[in-house]
Amino acid sequence: MFSVIYKFEIKPDRKDSFEKSWKDLTHLIYDYAGSLGSRLHKKDECNYIAYAQWPNKETWENSSNKLPEKSNEISKLMKESCNSIETLYELELIEDLLEDKPSHNDG
Repeated sequence: MFSVIYKFEIKPDRKDSFEKSWKDLTHLIYDYAGSLGSRLHKKDECNYIAYAQWPNKETWENSSNKLPEKSNEISKLMKESCNSIETLYELELIEDLLEDKPSHNDG
């Protein structure tokens, strides 16, 4: 498994636009490009960190070639909501000790 960690510094008045466009784009990447999903975390009012998982580095590197055309507009909206976007780390998985715990609603 391969993971990528991104940092987004968003414009103060663009929080809602950023979050919506990130979510919409992430759904397209998952549906069309082979992503295993992503999580978005908020550090403070203007800084977000996203963690995306992929089956391998090659799938990640080729992901933009597989997206539908509507992803270009969504990506543009997301970028316009940001002062900066950085890829902080590209990581190969060595060990996975995270576990899904049953929720309180599970029997």
